[in-house]
Amino acid sequence: MLKKIINLTKQLVKCHSISPNDAGCQNILIKFLKKLNFDINLINIKDTNNFWAIHNDHKIMYDTLVFAGHTDVVPPGEISMWKFNPFRAVLDRNILYGRGVCDMKGSLAAMIFAVKKFITKYHNYNGRIAFLITSDEEGNAKNGTIKIINYLLKKKEKLNFCILGEPTSNKIIGDNIKNGRRGSLNIELKIIGIQGHVAYHNLAKNPIHMVIPLLHELILINWSKKNNLFPETSMQITKISSDIQNSNIIPGNIIIFINFRFNNEISHENILKNFHKIIKKYIINYKIKWVLSGLPFLSTQKNYTKEKNLIEIVKKSIYSINHIYPTLINNGGTSDGRFIIKTKAQIIELGLINSTIHKINEHTNIKNLYILYKIYYQIIKEIFLF
Repeated sequence: MLKKIINLTKQLVKCHSISPNDAGCQNILIKFLKKLNFDINLINIKDTNNFWAIHNDHKIMYDTLVFAGHTDVVPPGEISMWKFNPFRAVLDRNILYGRGVCDMKGSLAAMIFAVKKFITKYHNYNGRIAFLITSDEEGNAKNGTIKIINYLLKKKEKLNFCILGEPTSNKIIGDNIKNGRRGSLNIELKIIGIQGHVAYHNLAKNPIHMVIPLLHELILINWSKKNNLFPETSMQITKISSDIQNSNIIPGNIIIFINFRFNNEISHENILKNFHKIIKKYIINYKIKWVLSGLPFLSTQKNYTKEKNLIEIVKKSIYSINHIYPTLINNGGTSDGRFIIKTKAQIIELGLINSTIHKINEHTNIKNLYILYKIYYQIIKEIFLF
């Protein structure tokens, strides 16, 4: 079985699926799922490939378990710095290298074979298993999972449980899982000064100098504290730029890009309100654009008294396979769980070790692929058989 999981992961990694380009990944998955008698619904939009695949669709009155994920990856960076070509999927001393191995093509392969084993062994199970797959998770996410969810909501689909294959593990498979994420707010701040010659600075107004005390105060602010569900709200300045090329010109304006990852202790409205107040202390002339990438979300069992508790099922499954109890840590970036939560399904994110994702030489030990496959299989059994 491990060889089959490795081979499927390799096939997926060899597809140059830099977001939102799918590059054939989904055709590989769809071909596999059709052999298992899944009904496939293609929901391709512009440059984004999406599909919804479901097994046992006639058993709509029973529970539905969804495996969700993405086939797109981030760019590999400087290829010459990789130990092996990032799209060759090289196995070296039990370590599989390649862009997307951990995030999240390895998880997809583990899911596929866990589902295959379950359907083959328990073909008369009462329930439905589905796959929700997009090629636009690492990009702007405008035509990806959000569009699949809108499609499912219009059909009034009932989703009970969702496993997202994001790489959540820290050092051991299953040591960390997530049932929520912080929100993300992106701000573009334009500071307007007066352009001039550097030798006659008194005739200009340097926006770079103007912004230094502002940035200092922003960095020192504690926007909101952590709680037992989420880490604290964080702010990061990601880019400062101007359109001046010469070294003897004071720029007329600069643009600063800032990202807030905010928890449920503060709203994006309050962040923007406080942000404006602080700017006005230092800057007279400025402009702001902002984009809300996602709100904080939390999946709980609170409203599902008649259903099984997915958190407990996942914890039990991890312990039975890998002999550890996971920690529930809702840190990291955003995920497509922010769209799936609209279905009111219970959501858990569980995947491979995340220490090399988005980095040069992204890799995983092949034994971790097998462990993850076994955990996924155990989760399916816990939901439908016990």
